[in-house]
Amino acid sequence: MANLFEPVQLGSLVLANRIFMAPLTRNRAGADGVPGELAATYYSQRASAGLIVTEATQISPMGKGYINTPGIHSPEQVRGWRRVTEAVHQSGGRIFLQLWHVGRISHTSLLPNNAQPVAPSAIRANSQTLIATGLAPVSEPVALTASGINKTFDDYRRAAANAKEAGFDGVEIHAANGYLVDQFLKTGTNRRTDEYGGIASNRVRFLTEIVERVLEVWDRAHVGVRISPTGGFNDMTDDNPRETFSITVDSLNSYELGYLHLVETAQNSKGSSEEDLAMSAHLRTLWKGLYVVNGGYDGPRGQEALRTGHADAVAYGRAFLANPDLPVRLQLGAALNEPDPETFYGGGAAGYTSYPTLHFDR
Repeated sequence: MANLFEPVQLGSLVLANRIFMAPLTRNRAGADGVPGELAATYYSQRASAGLIVTEATQISPMGKGYINTPGIHSPEQVRGWRRVTEAVHQSGGRIFLQLWHVGRISHTSLLPNNAQPVAPSAIRANSQTLIATGLAPVSEPVALTASGINKTFDDYRRAAANAKEAGFDGVEIHAANGYLVDQFLKTGTNRRTDEYGGIASNRVRFLTEIVERVLEVWDRAHVGVRISPTGGFNDMTDDNPRETFSITVDSLNSYELGYLHLVETAQNSKGSSEEDLAMSAHLRTLWKGLYVVNGGYDGPRGQEALRTGHADAVAYGRAFLANPDLPVRLQLGAALNEPDPETFYGGGAAGYTSYPTLHFDR
């Protein structure tokens, strides 16, 4: 069986290890959604990951849901991200961009011309977002029209092309955590009666058509998808998650994508419940490609997940946030830096690029 420190092939890429950096929203982009020099430093510090998946990055102005999150829809944003990818590659790393549309988890003040957020159905979330004045309840959404859905597909394709221009090694489609794609997948947020609503195979169609647009740009092995079957973050529910996500995984299998990235825990949870792990184990039996899990893993639990065949790689979030050299720390069994929650979102270098690495006597 594989272990965390063995290389793994992903399309034309040979990843140095199976310790992935999970996407982590940090709210440190400019107001124009351009990642700055600090972002280049932050990601290059973590280039020893087998694969870095960037923070969620909005595909369009309508995809934005929080202040100071990056985009990939303007030339300035592409140039900003190119500085990041060049820094990571110079440090020997590999990096995918996570493509994001927040759907209903937004606020009119964040959107063009104070527009209402869009969603599969006009159901307001019992959730908050971060705007210029602080936390605020999300705004009432409007249901996407057929033309709005097609425009969103075009936005995904354009964002995927921009990611390639910016020098990324691939892209991950964000279909988790209560954002737009997840809103289409789950019954609690999708009350549509057209071909994108109703039975699970219809609700999955929004995701698969995004995949098809992205595959017009990227080789299939350089595309991943992230899902959260048991996650309730952002006021999400589903009547039958086992059915919904079994059909989702079966549908995705036909595209032979690079990997499936499964969020096993609820947002901010420190570990997976039996229900979460049972769902993950079930989907593992269905998925035919590289299977990546994320859910409060430490080194020993990550090794056990690979040893037992539960996963092919493990994505670490907060541990990577606070430990730029996480792979070597895990390999040595060294102590980990503790993350500082006060600096998770927004701010400058403190709690972003300031975490120390191990120092060795020569």
